[in-house]
Parts: sequence; C-alpha cells; structure tokens
Amino acid sequence: MDQLMFERSTGNVSAGLFARLHTTKLLNSLRPAPGFRFDGGERVVATPVAVPSGQSDDEHAAFSIWAHQAGVNALALERFDGRILISGGSDATIKIWDLEQCGNPNPAYTYRPVSSIARAGQPPQPLSAARRGTGAGLTARPSTSPAGPVDKAAGHRFGITHLSFYPFDSDAFLSCSYDQTLKLWSTRNARVSGTFDLGAKVYTHAISLIASHLLVACGTQHPAVRLVDLRSSAAVQSLISPGQLGGSAGANLAVAWSPVHEHVLASGSVDGAVRIWDIRKSNGLIGLLDQEDSLGILRPGRAPPPGTFPEGTLQARGIRQSARAHHGPVNGLTWTDDGEYIVSAGHDRKIRIWSSATGANTLANFGPTIRNSHVGSLGSSMLVSPTGLTSVKKEILIFPNETEILIMDLHEGTIITRLRGMGPSMAAVRAGRGGERTVKNRLTSVVWRGAGGFAGSSGVVMGGRTTAGGLYSGHLDGQIRVWIPQLDGFDNEDEDEASQEVADVRAKKRKVLDDAFKSLMGRQITFS
Repeated sequence: MDQLMFERSTGNVSAGLFARLHTTKLLNSLRPAPGFRFDGGERVVATPVAVPSGQSDDEHAAFSIWAHQAGVNALALERFDGRILISGGSDATIKIWDLEQCGNPNPAYTYRPVSSIARAGQPPQPLSAARRGTGAGLTARPSTSPAGPVDKAAGHRFGITHLSFYPFDSDAFLSCSYDQTLKLWSTRNARVSGTFDLGAKVYTHAISLIASHLLVACGTQHPAVRLVDLRSSAAVQSLISPGQLGGSAGANLAVAWSPVHEHVLASGSVDGAVRIWDIRKSNGLIGLLDQEDSLGILRPGRAPPPGTFPEGTLQARGIRQSARAHHGPVNGLTWTDDGEYIVSAGHDRKIRIWSSATGANTLANFGPTIRNSHVGSLGSSMLVSPTGLTSVKKEILIFPNETEILIMDLHEGTIITRLRGMGPSMAAVRAGRGGERTVKNRLTSVVWRGAGGFAGSSGVVMGGRTTAGGLYSGHLDGQIRVWIPQLDGFDNEDEDEASQEVADVRAKKRKVLDDAFKSLMGRQITFS
C-alpha cells in the first residue's frame, strides 16, 4: 500500500487506476467479522438451551440472538448510500436495519431493527427502547402506528422469497412470498402501499434500474413470466413461448432486466432454458441461450436472411427451439453492469458466462466446486463487481456456494478466495405454534454494500459512510453475517502480531515433541 501511495503521489498512477487497484485489494481481503451481530429481538420460545460448560452467561447470550429465529430467506441493501438493509424470514416477517447505527466499524456491535413487519394475521411485534435501533431519517416503529388500528392483513402469510429496493428511491421496496403475492412497501413507515395477487407461488421478481416503465417481472410457479405494472396496479402481460404451456418448461426461478436496454428481459426456468424477451413485441421471445453454441448467432456465414432480424423466427435466425443453457433448472441470472455479459447458474452445478450481443457461450470454466441445489431462486445473491471498480475483463463474481461464499474471476473462473465460517451445519430454528425444528444450515442470500449507485450500476463506490464496504449474508440458522475487507494498519502492529504468532507456533511444536518423547520413553524430555 505504501508503494501504491508513493506511485500515486508522484503521478505514475492515475486516480482511476489507483482506485481500481485499491478496490481489487479490498475485495481480495474480505474476511468474516463475527463481532457484528443482528438482533431481531426474538428470544427462545421452546425448551431453554443449557449453557455449555466453560461459557459464561453473557457469552452464551451473544450466541442466542437471531435476526429471524425461523431463518433468513432474503436480503436487500439499497445502492445509493449503502445504509438501509432489509431482511425477510421464513416466518413471513420483514425487518429493516440501519447500518449506520454503528459509527465505528472497528469494535464489535449488535444491530437492532428500526422497523418490523409482522406476519399476516398477527399483531406487530413491539420493539422496546432497549431493543430498537435508531437512525437519522429513519422512523423506528412497527408495521403499524400504535395510535391507529392494527392491519393484520398487511404482511405476508408465508415465507419471504425475494426482496428488492425501488430502483430510483430507497424509500420504497418490493417483497414476494410463497403466499402468491407481490407487495410494495414504504421503507420509512413500514406500511404496505400495494398488493398484487399473482395466483401462483412467486419465487423471484426484478424491476429495471433504467426503464421509464414501472414493470416488475415475476418468476412464478406458472411457466409464464408475469409483468406487473406498478402504475396501473395490475398484471398487464404474460411472457410465454410456443411449446411452454403443456410442456416441461415448469416454473420460472430467475428473472433479470438488461441494464442497457430497458425492454429486454432474461428469464431462467426449470427446464434449463434461458430465454431472452423483448416485452414490446406480441411474440416477445427473441433468443434462447445454447450451451453448445460458443460462436454466437451473428458469426460469419450464419447471418439471418435480409429483413428477418429481429422479426424472423428463431429458426430463421439460426436458434434451436430445443436450446438449453443448463442440464438442470436455472435458478440464478444476472447481467454485468455494462450489459456485455449474462451470468447464469443451474442445478447442474455449472456457472456459464454468455455474450449478450451474440448469445455465445464464453466457455468460462468454474471447476467442480460449485454447489447449487436450492429449489428456489438465488435472487440477487449472485453478484458481479460493479463496472469501474476493477480493471477491464477482471470483474469479480461473488457466488453463494451453499456453505461458503466463493469470490472468483468472472472470465477465467479461478477462485480468488473462499469465505467460510457460516456457523453450525445443523441448526434449530423456530417452527409454527412455538415449537422448534432442525434444519440444514445453508447460505440463502448475499448482498453487496456499495454507494453512489445510479442508472444500471449497483454502486460505484465500495462501502458506505461508516465502513470500507463488505458483504452481508443471510442463513437458514437465522443469522445475518458480515464480511469486511482487511484494512492496512501500522507496520509495527503487523510486526508485533506476526512475531507473537511465530512464538505461539514454536511453543506448540515444542509441546508436541515433548509429549511424543514422553510417551515413547516413559519420561519427560525437554529442550532448552
């Protein structure tokens, strides 16, 4: 870092290059931050757990708090200031957190929600002053005002599947659920502004970051992609291709709008197909991604006949109707911020990178370490570093690999680092009627903390006002975990820590040798 600062001060490194090099270093140094906890105010409702031996009551209490005791299903983090985090639980509750409650990112801190939205049919959970977070500009209150009547039908009835912020203002956010509804909420007051019943389980949704329209694309249990217009409060269009109805297409698990073309949408379904749509057309299907095509539809010798592009049929444009992007359900889709590439993930344990201009498979190989068996959608958990934060063609892919977070080179597929430390493999979470159930702990959602987001960018600056950036992950054990970059300290601090580590390693080796000789020869041998 000192060398990089020297090069910048002498003018050998431009400001843009300096920012990219430093950001890349921060991304490569992400590490767990167990000192940051999220306490949703819930407490054990079943049989109390005994305090393990050797652990004090205070230490045990620190590990007996949850963001959502029933498990965290979804997260969303606004891209303008990197401040407001929203979490959705398996118990249909939604909680709003202010990440600027912690002014100093160095000591340990426990976040508390500023607002809580209860499950439909239940009164809002009151947040006591001791257990309620506060933040400038955010109102700390439950989903309804204490002075007014309690609207028990405002929340969702079943588990939350996906959350996202309104693309132009963080004062509103969207949620969808297994209860077949999409809801629009006010962030400041935690009140519902609109409810859309889609008649099928809603696995995911997406709203364009650049469009003048306010269409929300919803991936549901139905083969058609449903488009909901927030202006007219109605489902205005269904996108479906010939052969899908009555066929094997099944549910749509992933949807993603193009960050460049406001009318272009990508969807991934259970049959392994990734379809590209133009919502302006009556027959909106304009492309299918084919894992066997590494050259693309616009290569020499394969140009469409004059006048048939883009109005011609798929066959006229050289696209197979049976083309498949994966050999299993596609539950992850995202675009790079510049719109040049599409990233897809499927149950065949493959991640594929596609050229959005030609539809060609770039053949990036991510190896056999990918694990992806979740029935639902990955939502926005598959992240690509925003354009400009890294060098050209050096974008970073962040992938939720069930029990770890993989940080990989987007184009080479090589693993840069693995983020582990997700807690126990099995966890007891709250079930209905006050009971408990044991679930296999799994990573469910990952969000990127960035600021300065605009247009199609997810945040051109890493971090917010109180931190240098990081990742926030939700888990089925009810925890929200934090991963922050390792910042440079004073040289003498590093040397002191290194010397202490070396001394500890030597002491351990000496003890092992002493014990080995003692067991072999029957008497204690020491080395001076």
